[in-house]
Formats: sequence, structure tokens, C-alpha cells
Amino acid sequence: MQISLAGRSAIVTGGSKGLGLAIATQFAASGADVAIVARGRAALEEAVHTIRAGAHGRVTGVSADVATADDVERAYDEAMRAFGKVDIVVNNAGTSRNGAFEALSDEILQGDLDQKLFAAVRLTRLVWPQMKERRWGRVINVLNIGAKAPRAGSAPTSITRAAGLALTKVLAGEGAPHNVLVNALLVGFIASDQHVQAAKRTGVALEDYVSARAKAIPLGRIGRAEEFANIACFLASDAGSYITGSAINVDGGSSPVV
Repeated sequence: MQISLAGRSAIVTGGSKGLGLAIATQFAASGADVAIVARGRAALEEAVHTIRAGAHGRVTGVSADVATADDVERAYDEAMRAFGKVDIVVNNAGTSRNGAFEALSDEILQGDLDQKLFAAVRLTRLVWPQMKERRWGRVINVLNIGAKAPRAGSAPTSITRAAGLALTKVLAGEGAPHNVLVNALLVGFIASDQHVQAAKRTGVALEDYVSARAKAIPLGRIGRAEEFANIACFLASDAGSYITGSAINVDGGSSPVV
């Protein structure tokens, strides 16, 4: 099966590194025009350069903080100026934050909701009318396996991601009559910059950190960002045209629930 996104245009938030970068790279290599959104200007420019190396479509970067409504709207407007339309949205922004419930302040929870849930709501709300009008659209919400099976000490991320799961199902139901498909991809342990930082915080060598985590994964290894991007590319394409309202675990079998 050959996946083509030729003629499509996409916005990927959190697109300058990790999963977002891998998804944007795969989209662009499959023919889509891609706008990546991230806060850091230097990382954004480097990512655009990387994506363009294998792209078959146009690539642009937008420096914005999707935790704010104004920046979400500006990112959308810049993508529209660049491409004239948006067919695909990947709501990927946000890193994992967790801790004891007693330490969960209003400020921490609100910040997590703004960066992840409200960013997805606001961006999707902006693209929704044009997707309905053209009777073609794809929304992919990147969550984690804690959205289905939250564990102790996993707030605020598991709370925010569970809300993202509900949002996915609501949007899928409303979008289906208009051929706007909405799905979620749930991350397990996949190699990314946040795990590099986690290893540093715990004072453990990255190789040892990864090795210890891999032992708990049924497949016996951590995932690669490219493997995650492959699923996203399939869902964004016409090949995934009968899948909506699904939440797919991409976790090597780690989740205790299907």
C-alpha cells in the first residue's frame, strides 16, 4: 500500500521535535504541504530545514504558543496564508507532567489544560467549517495511554488527556456526516526528547533509563517516532477513510486496556 497526501495541507502542533517532527516529516514526504507550530524559534527553523530535505510539498514554520488563544488563531491564519486551506490537523503539543494529587495546584492544572486540551479545541474549531464545506477533513489528537488507564500520580497529564479522549469521540460523531474523521493516537514509551530530559532529572544514564523502561513493555523495546508517524500518516490519508472515533494505542502492548 502506498500512502499519498498529495494535494493536502496540514498543521502539526508541537512540530519541531519528537513525535510532531516525525509526523510532519512523514506527511511532507508523502506529498502534503505542512505547517509546523512550536514555541522555540531556533528549533523550529532547524525542523523546517530537516523536513524540507525530503519533502514533496511546501513546508513552513510558525512560532507560536498554542496555550494562548491569540497564538492559536495566528498560527491558523499563517497556515491559511501559506496554503489557502487546511485539510489535516494534528494536535500534538504538550509534554508529560505528573505528580502527586496533593501537589496539583490550580495553576499547574490550568496550564496543562491550556497547552493540551484548549489548544486542540481552539485549533479544531477554526478548521472545522472549511473541512465540513469541502466534505473532507482529518483531525488526529495525540494523547497517551493514561487517557484510557490513568495510574496514581499521573495528574495533570492523565486528566487532560482523558478529556482529549472525550473530545475525540464528540468531534468524530459530529464530523462523520461531513466526512471529517477524528481519531486519537495514544503514546506509550516512544523515544523522544522528554525521555532524554527525564533521564537527566533522575541522574541515570539514558541507555540505562531506556533499558529499564523497555523491560516493562511486552514487545521488549521502546518505540521509534517514525513508527508512530506511520500510523498518523495512514489515518490522515484516504487509505484510512473508514476509521473515525477510534483511540489507537501505539505502545508495544503496554496499555492494560484495548
